[in-house]
Amino acid sequence: MNRQEFKSYINGEWIESSQPVANFNPSNTDDIIGYAHPVTSEQLDSAIGGAAEAVGEWSQSTPQQRFDVLDTIGSEILQRKEELGELLSREEGKTLAEGIGEVARAGYIFKFFAGEALRPSGEKVDSVRPGVEVEMSREAVGVVGLITPWNFPVAIPAWKTAPALCYGNSVVLKPAELVPASSWAMADIISRSGLPDGVFNLVNGAGSSIGAQLVTHHQLDAVSFTRSVATGRSIANACVPQLKKVQLEMGGKNPMVVLDDADIEVAVAACVNGAYFSTGQRCTASSRLIVTEGIYDEFVARMVDVVGNLRVGPALEPDTQMGPAISEEQHEKDLRYVEIAKQEGALLLCGGKRLKLECDGFYMSPALLSDTDNTMKINREEVFGPVATVIRVNDYEEALSVANDTEYGLSSGICTTSLKYAADYRRRAKAGMVMVNLPTAGVDYHVPFGGSKNSSYGAREQGSYAIDFYTRVKTSYVQA
Repeated sequence: MNRQEFKSYINGEWIESSQPVANFNPSNTDDIIGYAHPVTSEQLDSAIGGAAEAVGEWSQSTPQQRFDVLDTIGSEILQRKEELGELLSREEGKTLAEGIGEVARAGYIFKFFAGEALRPSGEKVDSVRPGVEVEMSREAVGVVGLITPWNFPVAIPAWKTAPALCYGNSVVLKPAELVPASSWAMADIISRSGLPDGVFNLVNGAGSSIGAQLVTHHQLDAVSFTRSVATGRSIANACVPQLKKVQLEMGGKNPMVVLDDADIEVAVAACVNGAYFSTGQRCTASSRLIVTEGIYDEFVARMVDVVGNLRVGPALEPDTQMGPAISEEQHEKDLRYVEIAKQEGALLLCGGKRLKLECDGFYMSPALLSDTDNTMKINREEVFGPVATVIRVNDYEEALSVANDTEYGLSSGICTTSLKYAADYRRRAKAGMVMVNLPTAGVDYHVPFGGSKNSSYGAREQGSYAIDFYTRVKTSYVQA
């Protein structure tokens, strides 16, 4: 088998490194997927400089030109979704079905923004002064730096890149170091889409060096970032003094409330999906299951039965329901939080154990903990793994109070057959997204994504709301 090289892409050229970094399969650490080529500081300067030169022409391109490029990218992604989904799952560790689904989502995102390119936004009104017309239009921000995480290595780069290009910006994308193959595959497709050189650039490298240089670069006009609160705050602190636009998505500690009147099968399915699919490595995962007294025992018994029988295994095996953690560091973190919870007094109902399978990988049985309350560390901090807790409450009002008692506010769910409680929860839940009888994880690509409190900062991502970050409004006056 030929050795795969995941090069950086700068000003229309593929860039090699003298020190490529091995990319390992978390399902089988003996399997090297390929080698990522990180950029130097000088090469990053070249990428940003090239993007700054290219943005003028691209920002003046026609809606048809932008449609053609984005539609071409989306079409190839969809045509190759099985192939690219396998690469994604091999690299990130999510099941093959999840990998293919994520790639398809990326394709549809590019298709959506191809359509948005043909729907330019603007407004014309009469002035309060006679004979004067006022026109409001939108213009590209300029050079946009995109910093993406490892848990959705195609979808998140897609939902940042597609709107940036749609509205006439140039892009410098820095993906997470753990998933260079997926972003390289997307960049390869973009490189053949007819996009002018310099408009899209891919730079591999460590966040502590290349990422830090990217966000502070004087030619960068905006930064969109997805990952942790601590890093998000540092990016904001670096960008705001330079008056760069900033968009941050930073995590969650998402509650799922289960009321006495809930359909038990619906509730269990929603909680299992939200807490354990994608190995719990989703910022929208249901990590706190808040259950009222009347249904508590039945719910816990059903959860133990389902969670205890989830099939953990290599991502590409067809019967696998949950794959490995992305890395040894994340694996150890997941196990450590289970031990912390037990030390705090939680009861481990099932899972939480290191698993040894035929091939070496970062496997853990999905953990469910009871006898917890909202003051415990396990219920305050984001684990980002297949770990969920159950919190017993007396009634709806207590459940709502516990759900809102968190520094995060990304996604919040409730399982109930009561229209009264469902409507009240939608109004009073302190989160950017609310789910009723659905998993807290899993959102559509054509509607806004984002939260409140420490989960998000700045304009919403995805859908038509993405225009708010990737453009600036210009108001023009004309004397008729």
